[in-house]
Amino acid sequence: MISKNILDFLNALEKNNDRVWFQEHKTEFRTVEAEMKAVYNELFTLVKTHDEVDAVKVFRIYRDVRFSKNKVPYKTHFGGSIHRAKPLLRGGYYLQIQPNNQSFIATGFWDPNKEDLLRIRKEFEVDAQEMREIIGDSTFKSTWGTIEGDELKTAPKGFDKNHPDIDLIRKKQFIFTRKFTDKEVLSPNFLEEINNSFKVIRPYFNYMSDVLTTNINGESLI
Repeated sequence: MISKNILDFLNALEKNNDRVWFQEHKTEFRTVEAEMKAVYNELFTLVKTHDEVDAVKVFRIYRDVRFSKNKVPYKTHFGGSIHRAKPLLRGGYYLQIQPNNQSFIATGFWDPNKEDLLRIRKEFEVDAQEMREIIGDSTFKSTWGTIEGDELKTAPKGFDKNHPDIDLIRKKQFIFTRKFTDKEVLSPNFLEEINNSFKVIRPYFNYMSDVLTTNINGESLI
């Protein structure tokens, strides 16, 4: 379980986001940080029962303010990701814990490189029917909603702006998110609920992994 102490600390940090306060509460931070690392490790163990994942990363709470106008030194959330085993498997899982009903999980492709993005778009250009069936499934939609992410206002260079699947082709990110209330985060079955959601995303990951490890003729690139 995630304890209320974690949300309480993050709430206090948001109201006192400065180095003096943080140093005075460093022991408390270390306690809740250890609790959160245990949560991410437990989630990693759960995901390993149904997917090939090779690493879990818990992000540091310290913000990099060198190139940011926002000089607030600390994040007011905990974030961590679970990596699928590359090169055969693509995509990843993310969990962010943030008080005031702002916690969420996310999956998909945040920043595909130039080559991967073109390969995905070419697949949609040829045939997007399988993708439509996956994201249109009733269980999938009730769990994850609709696809999110940045997109172009028009067609990418070299693609027909009147293509019937241009809504997919013009996307630059392919993300799904699910939000949680504080009450849900603190519930005993929270991690199991997340894990079940991650199970539902698998057909999408299987499809995208197949696309990104083959050429347009379906020949393996691995």
